[in-house]
Amino acid sequence: MMKMFSARCLTLLLAAVTAVAALPAADAPAAATAPRVILTPKPAATPRLNGPKIFGVRPGSPFLYSIPATGDRPMTFAADGLPAGLKLDPATGRITGVLKFPGEFSVTLRAKNALGSVEKPFRIVVGEEIMLTPQLGWNSYNCFGERITQDLALRAARQLVKLGLDQHGWTYVNMDDGWQGQRTGPNRALATDPSHFTDIKAMVDEIHAMGLKAGLYSSPWVVTYGGKLGGSAENPAGTAQRWEPAPKNKKVLPFAIGQYRFTYADAAQFAAWGFDYLKLDWGPVEAPETREMHQALRTTGRDIVLSLSNNHIKSLFPIVGEVAPWAQSWRTTTDIRDVWSRVANDIGFAQDKWAPFCRPGHYNDADMLVVGHIGGWNPDNLHPTNLTPDEQYTHLSLWCLLTSPLLIGCDLEQVDDFTLSLLTNDEVLEIDQDSLCKQAVQVAGTGDAKIYAKPLDDGSLAVGLFNTGTTEIKITAAWSHLKLTGKQRVRDLWRQQDLGVMEEKFEATVAPHGVAFVRLFAQP
Repeated sequence: MMKMFSARCLTLLLAAVTAVAALPAADAPAAATAPRVILTPKPAATPRLNGPKIFGVRPGSPFLYSIPATGDRPMTFAADGLPAGLKLDPATGRITGVLKFPGEFSVTLRAKNALGSVEKPFRIVVGEEIMLTPQLGWNSYNCFGERITQDLALRAARQLVKLGLDQHGWTYVNMDDGWQGQRTGPNRALATDPSHFTDIKAMVDEIHAMGLKAGLYSSPWVVTYGGKLGGSAENPAGTAQRWEPAPKNKKVLPFAIGQYRFTYADAAQFAAWGFDYLKLDWGPVEAPETREMHQALRTTGRDIVLSLSNNHIKSLFPIVGEVAPWAQSWRTTTDIRDVWSRVANDIGFAQDKWAPFCRPGHYNDADMLVVGHIGGWNPDNLHPTNLTPDEQYTHLSLWCLLTSPLLIGCDLEQVDDFTLSLLTNDEVLEIDQDSLCKQAVQVAGTGDAKIYAKPLDDGSLAVGLFNTGTTEIKITAAWSHLKLTGKQRVRDLWRQQDLGVMEEKFEATVAPHGVAFVRLFAQP
């Protein structure tokens, strides 16, 4: 029999979905009229190596890491100390190969162009943990809904490269719900919808050839939220069924787990296609299904990131400690919307309780970024985000402080200069990609002022001074609040400028719904 929601759980789920969908775009007029000031400087022509300082891979798994670097092309790459089994393409900066045994390797990455050269320490860790810093990529759902196609996915990948986002560490191109067809073959694994995908393996190969990675979507349920085939069924053939609950006999989607599961067959198929990422979506998220998919993916011999969604009825928190070892990330919230109250109050500033569960390879996911042209699940409703520019700066700053996976949700073919500047500030992204993987928490603030702090691997401290109110205010971050002493060099991360050496405190005047995002370095 199907493992189903109780009537109460299903009612809560549907109510939550309805409530979120009904959120008003109250900030739309302000977003439309507020000046969009670009704070991020243009990348220098000289080389700069971006991205994390660490990379995890399992023994025997295919290795693909594309060194992210800005600067004029042509550029050549090198790597000192690269272990046997890996090779570097000096023209593209792509490291590929296989490492068969556990270990840790200290590597020096190098980049050079006609204007200069740069180097950066980099660690390769071969072991059970992968995704040693949060995921950076793109997801199709907030702009294309369930209408994702092979053409749209490839266009997104090409546009990601054309925009230079890959040079800043953006890596994953993820297809959400809507790709699924029927079950075929002797193992009844999921196939693609032939009207949308002609050759999914060729698509993934092309994405890999760009130096990117590919992701897709599934669910343990009989069908997904979008009504596509899920990972289980009530018959051994795995064909779709409708559930007719008494007494109304009204057909609804079977949000339930069937008695026949195809977890291992599907995982093997995903790996055979070459995918690197799986979003597993159902509710309530529970440990048995998570563990089963983890084990199925682990048997494929390919590193596939497991990202859990959703948290519709807020049932995950009591069991997150049990679920966390089996997944690389898990949603802490219902679906995001481009509304200030949703981004800030419901999600961004409500994450402190999740902080103890964040560690390298395992992250609290605050959901996708709602910047650029998005559609709220409906490709016919693409519109510029309803967040004001200051709210967008808050959105990116807070998500980086939270060490959340960063997944772009907009149409990449409609990205403007302001949105691109939000996504390509390497000093801001470095906070998210810090190898300590500590989640920021609120350390001070009263009323509309909130001060968040995040320790970083070099001993510095990232600090966000947030104004949640509707009028400009001055916010003071005292060293006593931040557990600091002595002199601190203060750097404005969005402007990439030093503000000077300060003692005892840092003060900033912060715009409504805005942020002052700084990094503090101890001085002798």
